[in-house]
Amino acid sequence: MDIAASQTVLIELAVAIVAAGAISGLLAGLFGIGGGAVLVPVLYQTLTFVGVPDSVRMHVSVGTSIAIIVPTAIQSFLAHKRRGAVDMELLRGWIVWLPVGVVAASAVAAVISGAALRAVFAVIALAVAIRLLANRDSWRLGTTLPGNPARAVVGVLIGFFSTLMGIGGGVLNNTFMTLYGRSIHQAVATSSGVGVLISIPGIIGYMWAGWGAAGLPPYSSGFVNIPAMLLVIPTSVLTAPLGVRLAHRLSRRQLEVAFGLFLLFVAARFALSLT
Repeated sequence: MDIAASQTVLIELAVAIVAAGAISGLLAGLFGIGGGAVLVPVLYQTLTFVGVPDSVRMHVSVGTSIAIIVPTAIQSFLAHKRRGAVDMELLRGWIVWLPVGVVAASAVAAVISGAALRAVFAVIALAVAIRLLANRDSWRLGTTLPGNPARAVVGVLIGFFSTLMGIGGGVLNNTFMTLYGRSIHQAVATSSGVGVLISIPGIIGYMWAGWGAAGLPPYSSGFVNIPAMLLVIPTSVLTAPLGVRLAHRLSRRQLEVAFGLFLLFVAARFALSLT
């Protein structure tokens, strides 16, 4: 490939990443998911195209997504908090337990294969998508959120699996809260705060887990790629408030169906990558 062709490819990749950032910011506000469910598959395909080895490709996608989530999660959390929609009592109870799950996941990420990471992403996304699309009011585990130690265990698990998926915790927290009778709007709002508690320690964890790994793309700090992070963050921060406004205009069922279809698409995409 000559220099001109290489420059064209790089420009196209940059445009694709910026567009993904805009979409991820919108989804961060709309679903409280931090945009990771979009960013991980997009970054994975981008790294595939530029020849990053399979041994680290998914790891870098997940680690970079976690890093990108920080500003969008903070932006979404503050916007939802101003509307009084966030369950602050739940977040305060998880201020230790979510990071504990993040630390455990970072240790696992240092030794797990890329295929295993993709499988985790696909299975969890599929399970949540089915639950949302086939949701019935009778599907409830209770009318109030459980107390400790059950709540602490849930916090650890949400932090653990969300970090392995490269998402901000909204996928799992939305399911947890709605199964105990909370509205999807409050679940989405609270999930933005969950994203803050997961993504900040998650950056440190993925930098540590990938430090010195072979085959990393240029300008990576462990499993976090700095150029991709810098390209996505500005656009995602700008579009996050638009998603927040849209979330408060949609009905509960509209949010559930939209979120479920989105997760179904993502799960299918990663399942295909394993074949």
